[in-house]
Amino acid sequence: MKILHIIPNLKKGGAERIVIDIVRTLNQNASNQVKLILFENQIEYDVDDILPIIEIVPSNVQISLLKKNRLTISKLQKTIDLFQPDIIHTHLFEAEIVSRSCTFPKAKWFTHSHDRMKSLNNLNLFAIKSKRDLTNYFEKKYLLKRYQKNDGNNFIAISEDILHFLKSVLPKKFGNIQLLQNAIAVKRFKKPIDFISKKDNSVCNLISVGRLDKNKNHRFLIDVVMDLKNKNIPVHLTIVGEGDQRIALQKKIVHLNLSHQISLVGLQEKVEAYLWNADLYIHSAITEGFGLTLVEAMAAGLPVISLNGGGNKNLIHHAENGFIIEEQDVNLFSKFVIELFQNKSAYEVFSKKAIDFSHQFDIISYCDKLSSIYKKVL
Repeated sequence: MKILHIIPNLKKGGAERIVIDIVRTLNQNASNQVKLILFENQIEYDVDDILPIIEIVPSNVQISLLKKNRLTISKLQKTIDLFQPDIIHTHLFEAEIVSRSCTFPKAKWFTHSHDRMKSLNNLNLFAIKSKRDLTNYFEKKYLLKRYQKNDGNNFIAISEDILHFLKSVLPKKFGNIQLLQNAIAVKRFKKPIDFISKKDNSVCNLISVGRLDKNKNHRFLIDVVMDLKNKNIPVHLTIVGEGDQRIALQKKIVHLNLSHQISLVGLQEKVEAYLWNADLYIHSAITEGFGLTLVEAMAAGLPVISLNGGGNKNLIHHAENGFIIEEQDVNLFSKFVIELFQNKSAYEVFSKKAIDFSHQFDIISYCDKLSSIYKKVL
């Protein structure tokens, strides 16, 4: 089977991380011929082992509301024609709109919905309130036409939340939607014995991993740390990630005199080592397509305390492998942190359940399921 995956780049992010794991695993099957196309030569992961199957193909599409669309896709079209894929599988909206501007109906096309793609929202011209709404309206019309040009389209939903969203916004003729929850290389995150023996149990070490943007809502976590400090809980929070909210977050940390309690460590290749040094994983995203980092944390033995972002609600079994909170309630969030930090026997039960739960999301079984989905449509 000849399988082509397309994503704009390999910057640090959940979608980029799982794409690497998918193509790496699929490529280990001798019956597959796999290629990964990037539009930009931006790679922030160690991918030396799969470099031979990565190709940089600069491509761009600009949808114009008043003028002719600007399509820079000739190299991408040529690459697709030369590869002659059986499957074309795209990730993130830029790859969606650019790839579907090409034509190759011999392949079966798949859209991987890592989140709620806003451009697919149900809109009519009378409901449009902003320029963004207008752009979304025309992008959706453009995509639906392009799906037909390529003999239809298939969708992968990464959570039940995304599945329901797609069913609500797509015409029935595009109803081939498969639920396939994200996966990780579980063994990579298993905590080594030496990390367990060296841990400092006198401080409640918290960790959160994610892009520093408004949706990830790290300001809320800073308020949680402030509340824990006021309650005389020895605490330290490590935030792994980078983004446009770094300066604002740093200012708030300094203003609240929390520089000794919170570290912004930026992007990290070996995030598992940071997880191994933590006690609890805390997550505050306002909306979440799935929550890949939550599964990674569980595989490392960390119970998870999280706000309900939608797609992550099925990952956390409340009061079993962590706690999920419906409202941005700092006091309640802190209460659950304290409960697990101070009750070591309860912590061990939660930790074991987190590890056991993570095993169902291993990338090997995931790619077996994905291959079966591919074969069913060929």
